[in-house]
Formats: sequence, structure tokens, C-alpha cells
Amino acid sequence: MSMQELQEDIDTWVRTIGVRYFSELTNLGILMEEVGEVARIMTRRYGDQSFKDNEKNDLGDELADVLFVLTCIANQTGVNLTEAMRRNLEKKTSRDKDRHKNNPKLHSA
Repeated sequence: MSMQELQEDIDTWVRTIGVRYFSELTNLGILMEEVGEVARIMTRRYGDQSFKDNEKNDLGDELADVLFVLTCIANQTGVNLTEAMRRNLEKKTSRDKDRHKNNPKLHSA
């Protein structure tokens, strides 16, 4: 699925199943909640904490929740994610083309 298809599919879902988009600020709050759920799983899976009994720990599902809400925000604010990602990768490539290659911290692990 392309970014454009993702944006279109989510827009269709929101307008048919979800009725309408939540406000931009509500979606921002939901995004923060979803990112927190990703952080909870990551800290338990890769950090020092352990999962509680019956605690939800499907990282893929939580990442998909983040992507869903992020895409909702893009849709309702008129951001074309395909173009935004293309520009972002160009920026990173130009800015960081030698930075990471020359970072000894990345070569010592």
C-alpha cells in the first residue's frame, strides 16, 4: 500500500465508519496516547521493566494506531504524506550524507 492509498483508505474509513474526523487537537492528544502505548511496550520488551499479566503487548498494532492517527492529522490538515516524506528524505540525505558515516559511535557497536 502506498502512502497515497493509505491516506485515501483512512479518509474513506473516517467518513463512512468513523462518521467524521475528530478535531485536530483531539487527534493530537490521541496521537500522544498512542505513542505512549508504543513507549510502554518498548520499555518492557527492550528495557528493564516486565509486562504485567494480561497486558497488551502487540507492538505492530500500536505502531499501526500511531500511523492511523498521524495519517488522520495529515488528511485533515492537507498534508500529502508522499510528498512530505520525499522532501524529508531529501533533507536528511543532504544534511546527513557524511554525518553518520563519520560517527565513531555508530561503528563501535
